[in-house]
Formats: sequence, C-alpha cells, structure tokens
Amino acid sequence: MLSLTFNFSPLSGNLIATLLTFVYVFGLINLLKWCVLKFNLPQDISRKIVHIGAGSTIGFLPLYNDLHWSKYLNVSVFVLWIFLLVQKGLFASPEDEAVVTMTRTGDRQELLKGPLFFVIVATICGTFFYKDFSGIVAMASLGWGDGIAPIVGSRIGRIKYTILSTKTLEGTLAMLIFAFIASVFFVWLIIPIHLDFIRIFILALVATLIEGCSPKEVDNILIPIAVVIAANFL
Repeated sequence: MLSLTFNFSPLSGNLIATLLTFVYVFGLINLLKWCVLKFNLPQDISRKIVHIGAGSTIGFLPLYNDLHWSKYLNVSVFVLWIFLLVQKGLFASPEDEAVVTMTRTGDRQELLKGPLFFVIVATICGTFFYKDFSGIVAMASLGWGDGIAPIVGSRIGRIKYTILSTKTLEGTLAMLIFAFIASVFFVWLIIPIHLDFIRIFILALVATLIEGCSPKEVDNILIPIAVVIAANFL
C-alpha cells in the first residue's frame, strides 16, 4: 500500500491511489475515443475494452490502506460515472467520449443499460465486498470473462445456441477461460492467501453458465450476483 511504501498518512496514500484510478479510467476512455475516431476501431470492440478496463480497476486495491475509512474512495470513480452515464445517456451528443467508446451503435441511451449496470455493480462490490474473495472474482469474471466472450463470439463464433439470447459456444468457452484466468490473477494480487484454483474455477463456471443464459445487458447484474451467492456456499 502507498501509505507504508512511501511513508504517507493513510488518508494521503488512499487519496493518491484514488487519483491514479481516475487517471487510468479517463485516460483509457480518451485513448479509445482517439482509436475509434482516428483508426476506425469498431465501437463494439471499444465498448468491450472499456468493459475489461473498468473491471481491471480492482488492480488498484493493493494500493489502499485498509485501516482507514478512505479505503472506500476506491469506488469514487464508479460513483462519478453513475451520474455521468445518466447525464450522458439523456443528453450527450454523438461525439461524446462515452457515446463513442461505450455504445454499439452510437445511441446514447445504451449508456443507461449495460454500462450503467456495470458501474453500479462495481460500486457495490468495492463498498460491501472490499478486498473480499467473492467481490474480486465477481468483478474479474464480469470484466474479463464477459468482456472477451462477445468479442470472440462475434468474430470467430460459429456454433450458436439460444436460451434467452443468442450466444456462441466459442464465446462461452472464452468466457470460462478468461473469467478463470483473470480471477486467479486478481485474487493472487489482492488477497493471495485465499488463492484456491478449484474454488475459482467453479465460480468461473457459474459465471459462464449465467452469462450463457442471460439476456443482453442484464448479465452485468446477474453474473456478479450469482458469483457472490455461489461463493458463500463454497
């Protein structure tokens, strides 16, 4: 944590860690906007890179001092984006960075669905499941698993199936692989004493099954709920 490494006060260290999350999130969004406008990066790809990047924000948690209330500032960037997404979803122009990088079609109202659900879930996980095994696996599975799955499914997916929405077997397999790998990495990074490969694999499988049968957009809510509930039984 920054406060011990650099001999900062707990509050100062946590404020610096929070500032770094803001630089990271806003820097990523502006970089992707540039890539979309300059290099014609497909918006559906940009949207999922933002999704993955947002989920990876939990990688900043080791920088926080757990002994001070300001550890909960880790969710401040997501709280801000709750308000921004509502405002942008209602009033933003087509050139707005959120519309350009977080929507499939350029329709600003898309921001009020999946992206908004994501930041609400991230806020809950960072507050009520701060450095908790279930919260970390939930965010890693949602960020990486659910982020990679549609990219793989839409680009190379051939074997389709439909439950409540159409998915591909290839995308579902990618969901399982990346949910597991990302969860292992972030659990090792944040709470290494709780690294349990079998438990993580089972939770990644639960996340995959939920993603495979969830309607679009709603999976951003259902995946973390399912992972947190399942983790309490394992």
